[in-house]
Amino acid sequence: MTGRIYKLQISMVKILRNASCAKCRRAGEKLFLKGEKCFSPKCPIIKRNYPPGMHGPGRHGRLTGYGEQLKEKQKAKRIYGLRERSFGNYIAKASGQKGNTSEHLLKLLETRFDNVVYRLGFVKSRQAARQLVNHGHFLVNGKKVNIPSYQVKTGQEITLRSQSKASKVFENLGASLAKKELLPWLSVNAETLVGKVNAYPNMADTQVNFDFKKIIEFYSR
Repeated sequence: MTGRIYKLQISMVKILRNASCAKCRRAGEKLFLKGEKCFSPKCPIIKRNYPPGMHGPGRHGRLTGYGEQLKEKQKAKRIYGLRERSFGNYIAKASGQKGNTSEHLLKLLETRFDNVVYRLGFVKSRQAARQLVNHGHFLVNGKKVNIPSYQVKTGQEITLRSQSKASKVFENLGASLAKKELLPWLSVNAETLVGKVNAYPNMADTQVNFDFKKIIEFYSR
């Protein structure tokens, strides 16, 4: 019985490890959810570029307009690691503001604390950023913030907690930050390990691989 339980535990671990890769395969493209693995030949979507499941290889056909909108919405949710309710709240908040709804939505998603930590290059994936933020490894203007959804404002600085600098997780971080190519609205000092939000993001200088317009259309039905 003990052996069967052990095998079941191992199977569950494998399922959890492959969950992010299954999301990419379901989307039909890389969502870059697992950091460096996404850029290596080990990325599962390279060998199995079809949806997961026994019927995955045989799934073909053209999506309807609704299907395209749903696909884009699901991609965005998975990229930022959000549940339906949280994502819907961002849509509602962006829609309630004057001006371009797509720009407002981009700003809300990109200035999430976990996303900023990831974009600055402190970690390799948003999933890792969320975990490390939850564990209190990062400071905003010198104060500990352990809420991944915290909205970072322009001018605020993100730093590592002094106790965290000795952690193996952040080993050689300075060298890694020095090589990091940042988006125009961010900056980082590789020597002091201080990142900063210089401006709010906009469509022209932020890389996203989903269609905001289709997402907003989906929620406007």
